[in-house]
Amino acid sequence: MADHTLPFALPDIGEEEIQAVSDALRSGWLSSGPRVEEFERRFAALCGDGVQAIALNSATAGLHLALEALGIGPGDEVLVPTWTFTATAEIVVHLGARPVFVDSDPVTLNIDLADAERKVTRNTRAVLPVHFAGRAVPPSRLHEFAVRHHLQVVEDAAHAFPSASEGVPVGAGHSTATVFSFYATKTITTGEGGMLVTRDAGLANRVRMTRLHGIDRNAFDRYRSDRPAWRYNIAAAGYKYNLTDTAAAIGLVQLDRAEKMHLRREQIAGRYRTAFADLPLDLPQEAPPTDVHSWHLFVVRLWDGAEVGRNEFIAEMSRRGVCCSVHFIPLHMHSYWREEYGLRDEMFPVASSEFDRVVSIPLYSGMTDEDVDRVIETTHDVLR
Repeated sequence: MADHTLPFALPDIGEEEIQAVSDALRSGWLSSGPRVEEFERRFAALCGDGVQAIALNSATAGLHLALEALGIGPGDEVLVPTWTFTATAEIVVHLGARPVFVDSDPVTLNIDLADAERKVTRNTRAVLPVHFAGRAVPPSRLHEFAVRHHLQVVEDAAHAFPSASEGVPVGAGHSTATVFSFYATKTITTGEGGMLVTRDAGLANRVRMTRLHGIDRNAFDRYRSDRPAWRYNIAAAGYKYNLTDTAAAIGLVQLDRAEKMHLRREQIAGRYRTAFADLPLDLPQEAPPTDVHSWHLFVVRLWDGAEVGRNEFIAEMSRRGVCCSVHFIPLHMHSYWREEYGLRDEMFPVASSEFDRVVSIPLYSGMTDEDVDRVIETTHDVLR
């Protein structure tokens, strides 16, 4: 047993973030205010000209509000990959629509657009692709699929900052909206938080309003405007999904450090790919020259002939003080989705077979070279 446990993921937080939060607390503005507005401006600028960004308290909130703004509701169907976290599908249910589950691409584990093609009906309104682990779905294929079937595209980019495909950054393409996550384990973090980006001005305005109870002015405006502070209007039945200034203060520092943190993730992924080349594992593919992989996760797949199975591998790594995880348990394997929608393993042959092989090993930008060495040595020890 190791002297200390190496976590699967750890937020990369330093003194700059701590000072930024302290400054936010001392400013007297704790809820949505000037730091949120600055965070939105800077994030939008990273996505390109004409993009608007709306900060939220989670990526789940962003997906929910995007579909709500598109009028998705009872009688509608939305294509959702089975290989994702439950949030991608649950927001469809909350709107009264029906998620239609799609199998995985065997190489990337992203949504299989060929399977999606077979599942389009006259009730299909939208598709929610997930850029799994940080490898982006090719935007040209996604756009062509959506145009052919007259579908809206809302990208679940929880893993995908700062991913790109075909030279296009995720969030800068043709999709109706793209939603990023700043959860504690993500490539940049605000603790909890998310960002919706879009070029659709009408959708952006709707999301800004519904994120805070349907009020037609944001909280910051109500306390700095020439209009009376108490005068506002409820224009829709909204939600409580706004981001706080204290969270945005962390996010602003993380944006300053994002390039350096991404480079470190790339370095670690490169070391893993070299070190594991002779082990009984399928390794994640590197992104082609036109792409950027965020390396949110490093997911290996054990060969069927390996000396240990997936569950035993994770247990042995943990016994030696190296924590691993699994991303994801496909939604069709969870009792709620399985029973509610009559799903069976054979309906998703790729996802069902690959699930038993996948392991996410530690990858975070704060890892030291010694940490990486330890993961490599322990993986070799367990598999050999």
